[in-house]
Amino acid sequence: MKLRRIVGIVSLIVVIGGTVIGYRMYQQIFSPNTKFGDERVAVFIPTGSDYEAVKKLVAPYVEDMDKLNSVAEKKEYPANVKAGKFILKNGMNSNDIINSLRQPVTVNVAFNNQETIERLAGRLSHQIEPDSLSLLEAFTDEKFLADNGFNKDNVLSMFIPNSYEFFWNTTPNKVREKMAKEYRKFWNEDRLAKAKALNLTPLQVSALASIVHKETVKTDERPRVAGVYLNRLNKGMKLEADPTVIYAMKKQSGDFDQVIKRVLFKDLVIDSPYNMYKYEGLPPGPIAMPDITAIDAVLNPEKHNYIYFCASVTNFGYHEFAVTPAQHEVNRQKYVAWVNKMGITR
Repeated sequence: MKLRRIVGIVSLIVVIGGTVIGYRMYQQIFSPNTKFGDERVAVFIPTGSDYEAVKKLVAPYVEDMDKLNSVAEKKEYPANVKAGKFILKNGMNSNDIINSLRQPVTVNVAFNNQETIERLAGRLSHQIEPDSLSLLEAFTDEKFLADNGFNKDNVLSMFIPNSYEFFWNTTPNKVREKMAKEYRKFWNEDRLAKAKALNLTPLQVSALASIVHKETVKTDERPRVAGVYLNRLNKGMKLEADPTVIYAMKKQSGDFDQVIKRVLFKDLVIDSPYNMYKYEGLPPGPIAMPDITAIDAVLNPEKHNYIYFCASVTNFGYHEFAVTPAQHEVNRQKYVAWVNKMGITR
């Protein structure tokens, strides 16, 4: 009887001990272990990080790091740290947190209105891990450009403004490869056929679209403006586009932050292949990143006989169009008078 009682007591102790251990283990693994008020937070783990670095990054969001460390060790996470963007949700337990740190999520990368490839690289570097210099080097690599039919003057054409998904720690080479792929996808059979009908290559379309983009922010007016420039090209006229002069001035000075609201006669003689008052045809590349509406405006231009246009002083944001130089001069004088009245000298 005594032996049976002893065995019973020992068994009870084992059960209780196992229950306590099991409860503690449950607490370590499955009880909530976050301490932030938002529904979710993002954690960015840089390339090359070890577990010590990860602990510092997640500590502000974890209630009990000892619990997390215990689970991390059990799941062999310290030897399998991944870089990237990770999402922690409010109320996650330690097991959930470690599982989330194994599953990087993508980021939406968006860009538009960039005037240079350097500025685009800077814009992208604020959204993904690679710095602007590494991105710029990848985008302007001579072999990459040659293999994909670009050069340093027109590579900006490759970047079609939109929103794209990348892993945060993606490499510069993967960024450029995806952009080249998206460029080829954008230039589908329909767009290629329309460009061919205009006797333009996709790169030439992008260069002209960048001028149209800069000339008017009104998307409904862009097909008409595109029609004007195409009429000039077809007649063998110079484009005489003010935005190209402004770009030439900025490029020559190296100052793309300057604001130039008025082009003066003295500016028209600047010697630059981007000055379409001085040189015929199209510039060597886009003077800015044209958006899709500008590209499609060139591919689907309004059919008309207009050769000239000038900013309207009655319908602000739009332009007055003319067929003859005399008609244009009337519109131009109205605009000059308004500019002088506003005191705009540059």
